Amino acid sequence: MSPFRSYIELGVMPEIVEATEEMDWILPTNIQAEAIPLILGGGDVLMAAETGSGKTGAFCLPVIQIVHEALTETVKGKPLKSSVKPSIDTKVKLNPFDRSDQLAIDKDGLICQGREHFQWLGCRSNIGVVKGKFYYEATVTDEGLCRVGWSTDIASLDLGTDNNGFGFGGTGKKSYARQFDGYGEPFGHKDVIGCMLDLDNYEIRFSKNGVDFGRAFEIPQKLRNSPFFAAVVLKNAEMQFNFGDDAFTFSPPQGFRTLSKSTTDERYHNIKGPNSSSKESRRPTHSAPTALIIEPSRELAQQTCDQISLFKEHLASPAIREVLLVGGENPKQQVNLLREGVEMVVGTPGRLDDFISSKKLDLSQVRFYILDEVDGLLAQGHSELICQIYNKLPKVSTDGKRLQIIVCSATLHNEAVKQLADKIMKYPTWIDLKGKDSVPDTVHHVVCMIDPTKDKGWLNLRRDITTDKVHANDLIKSTSTTPETLSEAIKTLKVHYLVKAINALNMEQAIIFCRTKLDCDNIEKHLIELGGGPRAMVNQLSCVCLHSDRNRAERQQNLSSFKCGQIRFLICTDVAARGLDITGIPYVVNVTLPDEKENYIHRIGRVGRADRMGLAISLISTVPEKVWYHTCPSRGKKCHNTKLKENGGCTIWYDEVQLLKNVENHLNTKVATVNSDFVVEKTVSGEKIVYGGKKSETGENKGHFEQLASTVSELATLEKQVQLSFLSMQFNRR
Repeated sequence: MSPFRSYIELGVMPEIVEATEEMDWILPTNIQAEAIPLILGGGDVLMAAETGSGKTGAFCLPVIQIVHEALTETVKGKPLKSSVKPSIDTKVKLNPFDRSDQLAIDKDGLICQGREHFQWLGCRSNIGVVKGKFYYEATVTDEGLCRVGWSTDIASLDLGTDNNGFGFGGTGKKSYARQFDGYGEPFGHKDVIGCMLDLDNYEIRFSKNGVDFGRAFEIPQKLRNSPFFAAVVLKNAEMQFNFGDDAFTFSPPQGFRTLSKSTTDERYHNIKGPNSSSKESRRPTHSAPTALIIEPSRELAQQTCDQISLFKEHLASPAIREVLLVGGENPKQQVNLLREGVEMVVGTPGRLDDFISSKKLDLSQVRFYILDEVDGLLAQGHSELICQIYNKLPKVSTDGKRLQIIVCSATLHNEAVKQLADKIMKYPTWIDLKGKDSVPDTVHHVVCMIDPTKDKGWLNLRRDITTDKVHANDLIKSTSTTPETLSEAIKTLKVHYLVKAINALNMEQAIIFCRTKLDCDNIEKHLIELGGGPRAMVNQLSCVCLHSDRNRAERQQNLSSFKCGQIRFLICTDVAARGLDITGIPYVVNVTLPDEKENYIHRIGRVGRADRMGLAISLISTVPEKVWYHTCPSRGKKCHNTKLKENGGCTIWYDEVQLLKNVENHLNTKVATVNSDFVVEKTVSGEKIVYGGKKSETGENKGHFEQLASTVSELATLEKQVQLSFLSMQFNRR
C-alpha cells in the first residue's frame, strides 16, 4: 500500500485527522498505511516496524475511532439501549435483551460466552413454546462450567436455582430450586448436549453425544401452563446452540421436533427489551473499558496515554476517557477513575495483574486487546500473564463483535512472538516493514575491546569506582590473574573507558545502556563524583538515571530533562528505554552487551533516526565477567547471594566475546573495532560526518549529486527544447 495515501483515504474520521495535522502528521507512515484499514476492518494484526515509525498511531487511531463510534451509538440508544422495543424475530436464537450484562452473544444469536471466573452469567432464547415436544442441541466450545436446559420467562438467569428453571450441568448434576442431584454423567469441551422438553407428558430429559439419560425432571403442576424457553448459564465458558436451522449432530428422539419448527400457536415470544425489568441487575458496568493496551514500561505507557489524549482532542461528545494504570501512582485514584467510567486502559503488567485479580478492573466489555512492544513483554517473563488475561476476555462483544487482538513488536522474527500469536490470535495479518534485523546506513557501530591482562589501570581506579559487589566474597589481589580478579578489573575499567569515550568524542548527548539497575546507579554515582549529575546542566558529564527503582515523578523529570537537552547523558536499562521515541541522539554507549542479540539492534537503533547520523560504541570484555542474574523471590532487592546460579546463587559468568560473535552472525557482518583512544573514522567518501546531524548535511550524498549534476542539466535543456517546439507547432497551426 502506498504510504502517500491520506488519513482520510484510509478511513480515519475528519476529527481525528484534524488532531494528526496539529501534530504535523500530514501523511500516514508506511506502518499506518498498512495497519489502519486492517484494524478498521475488524481483523487481528501483528505488526513490526522500527520504534519511531508511527506504530502507536497505527493502532491508536483506528481503535479510538471504533471506540468513539460505539460509544456514540450507545449514548444515542443503539443498538442495545434503545427506548423502542425490539421487533419480534421469528428465528429462534439467544435473546440479547434477556441475559446477564457481562454475557456476550454473537451476531447470529447462536454462540454465547461468559468470562467471569466467580459469577454465573445466564441467557434465554427469544422464542419459547407452550405445547408440544421439542429438542435443541448445545455444544461446549470452550472449557469452563455450564448448565443448559429450560426455564420460564420469569426464572432467574442463574438456571436451576429457583422454582422456574431446570438445568443439567457439566459436573453431571441436574438442578432445580438450588437442589443439585446426580444425573447422567459429566460433560465438557466438544460434548454435545441434547435438551428435550415434553409438554405432552410434562417432563424434561437430556442426552450427551446422542446417549439419552432418561427423565431428569417432572414439570410441576403450577408450571404446566407456562411458556418454556431454552436457557443456559456459564462461568468462564462458551457454548454454541443449534435450534434446528442446521442439521443436528445427533438426531432428535422420535416424536420430538426442532425448536425452530414450532408453529405459531405453539410459540411464545420473549418480548423483554432494554426497558424490561428482570431479577438481574441492569446497572451499567462503569469500570469496564473497551480497549486494553499493555506496555512493558511506565514511560512507554505514559507516552501512549499522552498520544491517545492528543488523537481524541477534536472528537465530539461523548468524550473518550482513558486511564493510565502503572505502578508508582496512587491506586485509590486509579480505582476512582475506573468507577467514573473509562473506555481505554493503558497499563503495565504488574499493576494490571493486581487490578484484574482484585476485581478492580472489569474485562467483560473489552473488544480490543493490544500488546505493544510484545517482544519486550515476553523478555520480561509476562507470557503467562498475557495468556491469563486473554482467557478472561470475552471473545464476542455484547453487540456481536469479535475480540480484536493487535500485537506490535520490534521484530516478527522472534520465536516467542510467533508462539504467542499462534496461541491467542486468529488468522492475523502480518505486517513486517522491518524484515530481518539490519543496521541502517545512518548508524555507525564499533566495539572497543578491553583486556584487563594488558591494561593495569584498574589497580589505581578501584578506590574511585564502585562496582556491583558480585566479588564481595572473593579474594581480589592485584598480583592475581584469577577469573574473579579479572572480572572485578573489567567492572572498573568499563566505567573508566566510558568516561574516556565521552571526552575523546566530545559527546554532547548520549544514551548509556547498562545491563542492570545497579550498574546504572554506580555509573551515575561516578559521573556525579566527577562533577556531573542532574543539576550540573553545563557540565560535560551531566546525567540522570532511568529505571524501575526510581519513582515515577523522578523518571518523568529525568526523561523530560534529557529530551529537551538540559541533560547530556541518560543512563538506563533495556526495559526502561524500550519504545521511547527520542530523535536526534548522536551517540549510544553499551557498557555491557545485552543478553539477546536482538536487543543490540534495539539499542544502537536509538541513534540514526530521522535521517540523522549516529554512532554506537560497545565496550567488550575480552575475559568472562561474573554478573548478577537474580532468580530469587526478591528479584535482587537486598540479595547478596554471590554463588553461581547452578550452585543455588544469583550470579552467572558473562561471555561478551561470544555475545559479540552472536551479534555479528545475526547481522552477517563484522563490527569494526576502535582503540582505547576512541579515534573513529568520521568521513565517508571523503566528506566529514557530523554525528547527530542530518545525513544530507554530512556530505554523504554530495558526490552522488555532483555525478548527476551534468545529466540533470542536460535533461533540463532537452525539456526546454521540447516545450519550445510544442509551442511553435501550436502557433504555426493558427
